[in-house]
Amino acid sequence: MAARKPKVVVTRKLPDPVETRMRELFDTELNLEDTPMSVDQLVDAMSRADVLVPTITDRIDSRLLSRAGEQLKLIANFGAGVDNIDVATANARGITVTNTPGVLTEDTADLTMSLIMAAARRVVEGANVVQSGDFAGWSPTWMLGRRIWGKRLGIIGMGRIGQALGRRAKAFGMQVHYHNRKPVSPRIADELGATYWESLDQMLARMDVISVNCPHTPATYHLLSARRLKLLRPDAIVVNTARGEVIDEGALANMLARGEIAGAGLDVYEHEPAINPKLLKLPNVVLLPHMGSATVEGRTDMGEKVIVNIKTFMDGHRPPDRVIPSML
Repeated sequence: MAARKPKVVVTRKLPDPVETRMRELFDTELNLEDTPMSVDQLVDAMSRADVLVPTITDRIDSRLLSRAGEQLKLIANFGAGVDNIDVATANARGITVTNTPGVLTEDTADLTMSLIMAAARRVVEGANVVQSGDFAGWSPTWMLGRRIWGKRLGIIGMGRIGQALGRRAKAFGMQVHYHNRKPVSPRIADELGATYWESLDQMLARMDVISVNCPHTPATYHLLSARRLKLLRPDAIVVNTARGEVIDEGALANMLARGEIAGAGLDVYEHEPAINPKLLKLPNVVLLPHMGSATVEGRTDMGEKVIVNIKTFMDGHRPPDRVIPSML
């Protein structure tokens, strides 16, 4: 008699090849409508599933976990970040949590570099002028942006994505600086020509561009607070492709509106999907819809990691991308 396939509930629409393979391997329940599940729907899914496959927009907190069925043993998150899941409570209830690290590195670094370029060179603002029919011809003093060659880039969080961004920035002639919990290895520092700053405050005051590339944890909430934002030079640009909660969005919007910071490129927001209304009205801000990992290749690779984690766990082995509270 064939062994029972584990019941897997997926909370959002995933790439077709991923869903097809999941149906082949598991008793998989898909969300074909691609609408976020309500709290009641998540509770129902967790009462029936052996494995839940949520995304970063599904908040799996202690309240939901307390209502999970005894059969739920794995939460295989479709995403690298796990700030949407109460990992400590899950572990205490005997539920393993996994994520999908590594596969989004290059895609997110590409988009981060794109935002640096777009904000510095006023790319979106210029495109809007052309598309609105207001382009009246070239002028020597019109639409002047900032050169990025030779500028100093301060990276907050020198993990995989921070290092990948550093390689791109170096290729564009930027000087790479970074703040991290600890310095990277000498080999990586030499490769990037990177300067380490133990003091975030000191780094912020000296950079032309600041890029946020750290995860959202209790320690990084409002890491770029109103006080720290005031340390930035008035010609500085702030870019965030990590998590919106790392920046005090209200303070950032106010300073941009007053011209105390030159510009910003944001792909994530503190109260996502809501965006501070002030940001929507500013010409010196490039706003994207949380698309840092939005490539066909990246999302497919994420799905494949989810499948490997589920299959490994169900075969009785430790999944390769298990998340434990001490990692956060």
